[in-house]
Amino acid sequence: MPKEPEARRRLGPQRDPAIDAAVLDATRRLLVEKGYAGTSIDAIAALAGVGRPAIYRRWPSKAHIVNDAIYPELNAEPGAGEDTVLDVGGTMTEQVRALVHGAVALFAAPATRAAAPALMSEVHTDEALRYALVERQRAGVRAELTRRLDEAAARGEVRAGIDADVLLDIMAGAAIYAMSARDVDDSESFADALTGIVLHGILPGGQVGEGAAE
Repeated sequence: MPKEPEARRRLGPQRDPAIDAAVLDATRRLLVEKGYAGTSIDAIAALAGVGRPAIYRRWPSKAHIVNDAIYPELNAEPGAGEDTVLDVGGTMTEQVRALVHGAVALFAAPATRAAAPALMSEVHTDEALRYALVERQRAGVRAELTRRLDEAAARGEVRAGIDADVLLDIMAGAAIYAMSARDVDDSESFADALTGIVLHGILPGGQVGEGAAE
């Protein structure tokens, strides 16, 4: 089982789910209304009706709160819960389609649109934060997706040697840019178009371009 983030497990039985829910809901509301820069710990505490100490007992920084407010806990194990990002079945084509649509839906959410670019900037400049919020959680998903791609390649569904990191980057990166930078309105049509490119590329007849992996 993937380990629970430090901020989510350090209080154990003392943690009140109602306070967690109030803080995360207040954070999402503030992100939509005021953006990432305008969302402060003080504003979150006031809107949630809790004290600053209650927040800091749960999360070490604003970035950690925002991360928990806009992103699901990345769990690579099928059947582990509603936040399980790879809890999809079917052919690899069906799984990729579900993953693309899930990524687009996530980054199309108003709070995520408002927060994702600034949060990425913070984790880019803070190695410890990047590990806590991105790398540690992504590792399990990467491993599971690699396993599925290898199995699909053995069945002849996809070509061998597909890099799971690159595939995840394509899906999530395109979704972030489209929703937060281009401000795409029709997320479903975008997800369909992105799925087509991920699955079929841009070359006719499944050709592989010069320099690409055969």
